[in-house]
Formats: sequence, structure tokens, C-alpha cells
Amino acid sequence: MSKIIAAILTKNEARHIGDCIKSVQWADVVTLEDSFSDDGTVEIAEELGVKIFQSKFVNFAVARNNALKNAKSLEAGWIFFVDADERVTPELADEIQRVIKTDDAAGWWVPRYNIMWGHTMRGGGWYPDCQLRLMKTDAAQYDPEREVHEIVMLDGEAKYLKEHLIHYNYDSLAQFKRKQDRYIDFEAKILKDKGIRAKPWTYLTMPWREFYRRYFLLEGYKDGWVGLQICSLMSWYMFVTYLRLRKLYQTN
Repeated sequence: MSKIIAAILTKNEARHIGDCIKSVQWADVVTLEDSFSDDGTVEIAEELGVKIFQSKFVNFAVARNNALKNAKSLEAGWIFFVDADERVTPELADEIQRVIKTDDAAGWWVPRYNIMWGHTMRGGGWYPDCQLRLMKTDAAQYDPEREVHEIVMLDGEAKYLKEHLIHYNYDSLAQFKRKQDRYIDFEAKILKDKGIRAKPWTYLTMPWREFYRRYFLLEGYKDGWVGLQICSLMSWYMFVTYLRLRKLYQTN
């Protein structure tokens, strides 16, 4: 089956949703997995002919599994996940439509350009930032234990596309800080669920390892001042994640 669904997860994405939908209208059906937006997101999507599904947000893995279930109900053989702040280029659209008809892979990784306050990232783990977004609906499920930065459990081989997604993920440094602060709670909970506890030295070693990994090993220095800012902040957030992990143990 080569019928393909483009699925978008949303919660108050009115600013982005119109352009995102227009970039995936080559798909057979576009669906919105919406967590009861109240800013006009749903109304914009409806005007563009999108099929709307709404459910309470639990975590990202649950939301994507819901999208897979809904794609199957629409008898789609393939699903392509795109976030509201991402855009599919015409070249990527052509490549997707070609491979689902000519290749037997169960899924495809997509490279992604991340744009942060106007700067297209070249290092620090932000490029090529490949995402497993294109997959057969009957071969994929998201790990329910991974609530953020979710992981696909794929039954079959995954290959790599050449064309890129464009990701307008952060307009400003302040927005980056706000979003990372939300992720920290998810990450701390994941660590606790795995039984991980911080040693006294962890609060120093893990942040330093994160900075070294991103800035030197992943070449964050290629992004100049922006790269230094982001690598330093990711190091700081690693420190805060372990502080919140300690708090979770103290309150339970």
C-alpha cells in the first residue's frame, strides 16, 4: 500500500500550522493530532482540508502512537510525521513519494536543518539531526516509556533520505530556554523510572561531558557564538536535570 498520511502533532500552533500543512498537501491525507488547541489552530487546519483528531496530551510517545492508530483506520500504508514548526521542501516531498513506491525499507530517516534565532546550525548535534519520520504503519510503534525525544520501535530496515526537513525550532534564546525547561521534567522522570541516581560527582561530570560532547566532538564550535551559547546551555540543563531527579527521589 502506497497511501500516505502526513501527521502533525499540535497544541496551540496557529502561528506555524498553515505553512506546515501547505508543505505536506502532496500526501493523500493530512491529519492533525491535536491536544485541544484554543488559539485557532484547528480552525486553520479545517479550512485547509485537514482531518482532525483530538485527545488529551499524555506524552509525545502516546500522541504519535495515536497518530499511527488513526492512520491505520484510514487504511494508510505509510505515515510521515512532521511537526508544526517544520516544513517539507518540494525536493523532500518528491523523494518520499518515490521511495515508498520503489523501495522495501520499513522506515526512513530524514536529515533536518535546524534554524535557531535565524542561524542554520552546522554542528553541536543539531546537524544533520536525522529523524525517523517516514514509516510503514504496520511496522512501527513508539516506545511508551520514552515520553520525550521519543523512540520508534521499527519492525524492519530503516534507510536514509537525502533531502532535508526545515525546522524553525527557536525564534529566540528566550524561547529555547522555555522549551528546554519543559523537557527537563520529562528527562528527569525517565531517569528515575530507570532507577538511575546521581552520585555526588555526577553534578559536575555529566554537565562537563555534555558540553565536551556537543562543542568539541559534535563540532558545535562551527556555529560560532550561537554554538557556544547552545552548548553551554545544554550543559547547564544537564545539571538541572539531575537536580530535579534528586528532588523526585526526595518527594517519593
